[in-house]
Amino acid sequence: MRNSMVCICFFVVMTFVSCAQDPENKVNVPENKVVSAELVVDGLQIPWGMAFLPDGGMLITEKSGELIRFKDGQKTTIGNLPEIYNRGQGGLMDLELHPDYSENGWIYLSYASPEGAEKGGNTAIARARLQGNQLADLEVLYKAGPNTIRGQHFGSRIEFDSDGYLYFSIGERGERDVNPQDINRDCGKIYRLHDDGRIPADNPFIDSPEARPAIYTYGNRNPQGMARHPQTGEIWIHEHGPRGGDEINIVKKGANYGWPLVTYGINYSGTPITDQTEMEGTEQPIHYWVPSIAPSGMCFVTSERYPDWNGNLLVGSLSFQYLERLELDGNTVVKREKLLDGMGRVRNVRQGPDGFIYVAIEGKGIYRLVPQG
Repeated sequence: MRNSMVCICFFVVMTFVSCAQDPENKVNVPENKVVSAELVVDGLQIPWGMAFLPDGGMLITEKSGELIRFKDGQKTTIGNLPEIYNRGQGGLMDLELHPDYSENGWIYLSYASPEGAEKGGNTAIARARLQGNQLADLEVLYKAGPNTIRGQHFGSRIEFDSDGYLYFSIGERGERDVNPQDINRDCGKIYRLHDDGRIPADNPFIDSPEARPAIYTYGNRNPQGMARHPQTGEIWIHEHGPRGGDEINIVKKGANYGWPLVTYGINYSGTPITDQTEMEGTEQPIHYWVPSIAPSGMCFVTSERYPDWNGNLLVGSLSFQYLERLELDGNTVVKREKLLDGMGRVRNVRQGPDGFIYVAIEGKGIYRLVPQG
């Protein structure tokens, strides 16, 4: 298959909606900038995850269940994947390389798995190595249960912290009144493991007989963005709210993020979920969106290719079909900028080893952002 290289020039346009840090929308509007977007990988439908290989190639997951290696303009399908439960929002989702990938070759995958006694599926985390065009040494590190035929809220982002611990998200699977506040149940949580699947001895609920010991936080709804802060090393997440109330949170050991006891959103029908937006014992988001942008994918900008964006956060929007740039002052969002407006549902965004930003857009492919001037 060929590598399409399409150069599209567009203007960066500032838009903003009400948020926790700026309820009156009083923000400074930056000057418009011209950048170019080059289509690097074409012919993709729902490119959920992407990771950059040391040899200059890229691994890409398609939600439908295909793992693709892209190099030198060619796509190769990788075989021997685990069985994928492709339903609704679930399928083959995120992937991440081990921090020492060059030495050990481990690739980490999140996917909806039918493994288990019940019908349906739930989120699983596995690792494997590439051997030619096949996965080898496949190990399932965690499988959430029970299975359900519901098609929503699989979560599934993966990230390593600076100490080599593996973090991953599992959404509450549409069972908001059952799963997220119960630490004896999977789903609606952030989890933390050693890279080989062992439970860390200092996990917050390790000594509780009524808890799943891999759980690191709870009260989460559906986190589909996760990134390590380049200065603090903290793990940041964003998660889907209902109708309104998408959030950015910093992962804290044992913390309760409140869903569904507190939220800035309402039911999709327009009826209230709760009248509480904060509550003792729950964490407040550092930022929230009303209306919801349906965030997916997340990365911090550290590249010298974008000097004006250094330290900024990039987040994809599925609902409004753009890439959002958030300028930070510490943990406070002070400016928001809309990029790639109307180009399509942004599923993921990553900074590559070449310093360029890569953006995965559903129904199109993966674009590289190139600064102009």
